[in-house]
Amino acid sequence: MLQFRDSILKLITETSTNLPSDVRRVLKAAMQKEREKNATIALATIGTNIDMACDNTSPICQDTGMPTFKIKCPVGANQIEMKKDILWAIEEATKQGKLRPNSVDSITGKNSGNNLGPGVPVVYFDQWEKDHIEAKLVLKGGGCENKNIQYSLPATLEHVGKAGRDLDGIKKCILHSIWQAQGQGCSIGFIGVGVGGDRTSGYTLAKEQLFRRVDDTNPDATLSKLEKECLEEGNKLGIGTMGFGGDITCLGVKVGVYDRLPASYFVSVAYNCWAFRRLGVTLDNTTGAITGWLYRDNDEVKRMAEGAGFSLTGNEVVLQMPITEEQVRKIRVGDIVVINGAMHTGRDAFHKHVVKEGCKVSMKDGVLYHCGPVVMKQADGSWKITAAGPTTSIREEPYQADVIKQEGVRVVIGKGGMGKRTLDGLQQSGAIYVNAIGGAAQFYAEAIKKVTGVDYEEFGLPEAMWHLEVEGFTGICTMDSHGNSLHAEVEKASAKELEKLMVAA
Repeated sequence: MLQFRDSILKLITETSTNLPSDVRRVLKAAMQKEREKNATIALATIGTNIDMACDNTSPICQDTGMPTFKIKCPVGANQIEMKKDILWAIEEATKQGKLRPNSVDSITGKNSGNNLGPGVPVVYFDQWEKDHIEAKLVLKGGGCENKNIQYSLPATLEHVGKAGRDLDGIKKCILHSIWQAQGQGCSIGFIGVGVGGDRTSGYTLAKEQLFRRVDDTNPDATLSKLEKECLEEGNKLGIGTMGFGGDITCLGVKVGVYDRLPASYFVSVAYNCWAFRRLGVTLDNTTGAITGWLYRDNDEVKRMAEGAGFSLTGNEVVLQMPITEEQVRKIRVGDIVVINGAMHTGRDAFHKHVVKEGCKVSMKDGVLYHCGPVVMKQADGSWKITAAGPTTSIREEPYQADVIKQEGVRVVIGKGGMGKRTLDGLQQSGAIYVNAIGGAAQFYAEAIKKVTGVDYEEFGLPEAMWHLEVEGFTGICTMDSHGNSLHAEVEKASAKELEKLMVAA
């Protein structure tokens, strides 16, 4: 099959850069239905970003996740050679900037640089009696992967109460899983649920549900009813896009069931962000050429943009280094903030290092962006950022207040918000947290005008400290220097809504 490797490369590229029809439709409907101000801004930005990614053939989100393939092939197909071609295609897609190098040694922390390593990518093969090959791929980022959750029933759940080994207990787990994700998994989200199995097969079954179409109907009437109810009630929580609050929180719930052991009853949940990157192809079994696309329909929504993302009115707060404490203290939760000038990136490895060793570059009165961009080296040796949305900030909670105080940072940018320790640190040091729109990698890459340098390359390109010049980099202040947090407010309000649903049930 001489064309197989090129077909898989095409599948990877399209999955990373172009959302499928079913996902486009439900996102478009959410944009038209949402009424909450900040959520509408976020959705408009998301729509603009989807169009930009498609136009540029660049990653929708910079976190291209853990590539997971499901391959069905006729009896006798050479799966060994197919696996080799898949690995080649992954490495080539990484070289071309369609995938971010995400494979990291769990012991040494070293990034392979090519997305290959033990267990990476994930490839499942199944034989079938048809005479063609079917290849499906899902790219599920780390932010939403971290919001996966597994329940062992019976259990007592926060704001839910007792969940037993029955259909009601399953429903309680699903609603709790939606609530606990908040904005950290880039809501609005999609939920795959695996009921039963063991701890490993349950999670596999949950992730397998993400290969179902959003608009399908479960053939099991009981599960179909459960999916519909959980979707409707999940949207009553009011978490909204990016956790800003709003009418739409969840876009799809899919449930699969395995048998279980008498002693075990697991409910496993795979949470997926709005950037639901999942596509598939059918392939000629002789040549490996693409003969058709899965999840693409003739009535696909071609353009997603509803407005221009952040529609600036002149009331925004514009900041440029050096930023003073006085400027920061005037900013309140809900203010739109525009950054011009210098910005530095830093995420997990960076924060741990800086707290212990200090930073080799001054960030005093400056901006720290939680971001692991897709970066391409140019012919002249310079670097270009091709995708640069925010990463989930809560992972830096153990370090952030110390970094702010120690390094004199005035603005922290990320997504999903942070906890009380950081909130106290913002208040004490005179700093703010600005929530950029998660997944909007093309939207924010356009605001980056130049890469002025890089440090800590030894951490791997996503974890390195990139020094940037930006223009019109826009987000919403969701944690201010006066002890206010939109994230804490939405979490508290949505918890009350969850409790109401339990009483009503």
